[in-house]
Amino acid sequence: MNLPVFLDYNSTTPIDERVLQEMLPYFSQKFGNASSRSHAFGWEAEAAVDLARKRTAQLIHAEPDEIIFTSGATEAINLALKGAFESYRGKGNRIITVSTEHKAVLDTCKHLEQTGAAITYLGVDREGLINLNELKKSFTDKTILVCIMAANNETGVLQPIPQIASITHEHGAIMMSDTSQACGKINVDVNDGVDLLCMSAHKIYGPKGVGALYVRRKNPRVYLIAQMHGGGHEKNLRSGTLNVPGIVGMGKACELSEKEMWDDAARLSPLRTRLEQLLCDLQMVYINGSIRNRLPNTTNLSFEGIDGNELIRELKDVAVATGSACTSALPEPSHVLSAMGLSKQLAQSSVRFSLGRYTTKEEIDFAVERVTKAVIKLRS
Repeated sequence: MNLPVFLDYNSTTPIDERVLQEMLPYFSQKFGNASSRSHAFGWEAEAAVDLARKRTAQLIHAEPDEIIFTSGATEAINLALKGAFESYRGKGNRIITVSTEHKAVLDTCKHLEQTGAAITYLGVDREGLINLNELKKSFTDKTILVCIMAANNETGVLQPIPQIASITHEHGAIMMSDTSQACGKINVDVNDGVDLLCMSAHKIYGPKGVGALYVRRKNPRVYLIAQMHGGGHEKNLRSGTLNVPGIVGMGKACELSEKEMWDDAARLSPLRTRLEQLLCDLQMVYINGSIRNRLPNTTNLSFEGIDGNELIRELKDVAVATGSACTSALPEPSHVLSAMGLSKQLAQSSVRFSLGRYTTKEEIDFAVERVTKAVIKLRS
């Protein structure tokens, strides 16, 4: 067993060796620009991108020409939210989202509010789930978009996306979902009614710096206004020379996830349960979020009477987090847990454990031992 033990797979994942091997030639021997259509080097790169686009589309049951490659999920979210708002502003200016979304969504919405958007932030219950009746009541004739993540990055809670999409379409709006944490861990199907979907390669054992945006092309066709200009790449939606090695890696990671996610889930869920059961034996340890509707790899635990950051500092051989990697430097308690109704003290006592493809039972038992010792020490 290598130390430290990594139990922060929701923040990022190590690149799969099979992904790396597929990428390597495109850094050196196959270095062509995918937009160079006048010679073999460009054709070779273009063919590699086309294959990656097909593999990425297959993971979410989309068509290849509905995939736009970006630098990651954050860029995809910005393109989707800003591009849709600008495109449909003539119809209305209202967007519905949820208070527990990732900061990439919430901060983009805050920006859009400064440009004339009216944002409704839905609350969640103690399990982290939205109320569908509250969603229905939030629509007006000016609502153009609903943006709700499939799986929460801090708690793993799964929102009922098919029902949400159905309600959204009944009101003539577009359905968008950030699926960065869901893709590759559970089945994600755009045919459940998602019109815009964001995903990231480094969450599924692919490289950092590459992601994708799914844009529905029929029933209904979704139109976006580009946010980057200069060459018209990616169907005029995202100009810039394509990151061919990264895109190749994302495609391979998607292919592997499609084949292996169910086996991964079946192996990780019992390990996650073992972790929870053993740590809950400490007393005054609580699982945050729905136990039934969540990812198979994620648990968020509150250790009453202990500051989560202090606990993490004690765990020098175990890599865990108090929440999103993007907010790890912020002193305030998790906005996700606060929205779920946790007290400030309980929210600040929480730690997220997220398992992955390389997690072993030995690592889980080691982590339990270290956490147990640290909790006993801090409580004493």
